[in-house]
Amino acid sequence: MKYLKILFSLVFLLVLITSCLSSKQAQSTAYPIAYSSKTSGNVDIYLTDTQGKAKIKVTTHANRDGYAAWSPDGKRIACYAYHDGRKTWSIHTLNADGSNRKRLTQAKNKWDNAPAWSPDGKKIAFARAYKSTEGAWTEELWVMNADGSEQKQIKSLAGGGPHFTPDGKLLFHSKTNTSEICIANIDGSNLTKLTNNNAEDWHPEVSPDGKQVAFMSDRDGNHEVYVMDIDGANQKRLTFNKVRDSTPSWSPDGSKLIFTSQGHIYMMNKDGSSIKKIIPNAGQAAWLKINNK
Repeated sequence: MKYLKILFSLVFLLVLITSCLSSKQAQSTAYPIAYSSKTSGNVDIYLTDTQGKAKIKVTTHANRDGYAAWSPDGKRIACYAYHDGRKTWSIHTLNADGSNRKRLTQAKNKWDNAPAWSPDGKKIAFARAYKSTEGAWTEELWVMNADGSEQKQIKSLAGGGPHFTPDGKLLFHSKTNTSEICIANIDGSNLTKLTNNNAEDWHPEVSPDGKQVAFMSDRDGNHEVYVMDIDGANQKRLTFNKVRDSTPSWSPDGSKLIFTSQGHIYMMNKDGSSIKKIIPNAGQAAWLKINNK
């Protein structure tokens, strides 16, 4: 009887753990778009469905939370948050339901932002910006383990907005002032420039199939959403507004994009057609792409 009780307890515990993991997976699948909003009076991260109807608030940090990034399995979210009266920005991670929040970076008076998960979920890349002791604006790219350990600057690269490709390369934009979209190995080697103009090209995100890159650019007067092939060919403008359009993110099947415009989140087909507003008073949206490998 004693052994049967132990066996029963172990089985019950296994079922409970499996149920909890399934619940988190179901939540992220049902609410696959993460975004930032000031709806509650403070900028927090929310989750919503693809229609923007049902919404769940997942952060309650006293200061701003933003630039949410999904882990490949949909169980964790990385973001940045303000500290020290906005003088310090740090990278945090949390479960998809808002639990188990962890602060990963602690560099005082540095702006750590734009976290991005590697395809295997083991690493997080992020951007760091600050004024040097000489007063020069400095933009660095860093990488760390997903638990915050082994933080390393990618010293041969400078810029922001990192994003991983499906094969583990790093997309990013070079330093501000005529910044370009670039791609390199995670160690900084094999750097290739994908855009070449006198504009600001920012926030690249690769399509799920790894063949295209969506990004924002002010090359035509103000920031609009563009798309190009992964090698920089066939650059095409998708939005045509007199206001800033920014932070595009691909749907899991690569057929649609969401982006921010005038403080709202819009959805469109990947060719720029059928634009519609789905989330009011929101920005910095990220669409979950589950990696089942």
